[in-house]
Amino acid sequence: MRKFFRKFLPHHETVKNHRWIRPFGGLLHHPNLWHLHRRSVAGGVAVGLFCGLIPGPLQVISAALLAVLLRVNLPVAAFTTLYTNPFTILPLYVLAYELGAWVSGAGNGTEIAGLSFPELHWHNWAGEMWNWLAMLGKPFLVGLPLLALGLAVSGYFAVRIAWRLAVIWKWRARKRRQTGRQRAE
Repeated sequence: MRKFFRKFLPHHETVKNHRWIRPFGGLLHHPNLWHLHRRSVAGGVAVGLFCGLIPGPLQVISAALLAVLLRVNLPVAAFTTLYTNPFTILPLYVLAYELGAWVSGAGNGTEIAGLSFPELHWHNWAGEMWNWLAMLGKPFLVGLPLLALGLAVSGYFAVRIAWRLAVIWKWRARKRRQTGRQRAE
């Protein structure tokens, strides 16, 4: 698993010496922020999945801050936020709304607010987005943190289990190679 992640992650010295990050260099020296082991990577995935549902451009910044605070893998946390994009954010927000309506009881026989996305123009996109989010109200405000928490917990345990299974598979492959060599001798 380490080799897979190392191909895509920048070296930590490169990140620490970046001109925008250099003022925070003292905070970036904890080994868990850069080392690829199962707890740190699983925590980074959980932080990234949680912060990926934050509306607006604050996803990567909040993931980086939480990764430093919780001392989990920083590049993995920042990269994992990219699961939300213009194609996936609307279905995820609809799922969050439905989850919030189910938990808060807003959908028990009453008319659920229209989930149609507003028509956005370059001059009023921010106001229209805010009005749309405000229209969704309580079900959305309840469902979004619940969905983010559910994704984070699921991602954490999925990475831990997948990492463990990969290690077991490698152990067994090594053992098969060793027993094959012993039989050949």
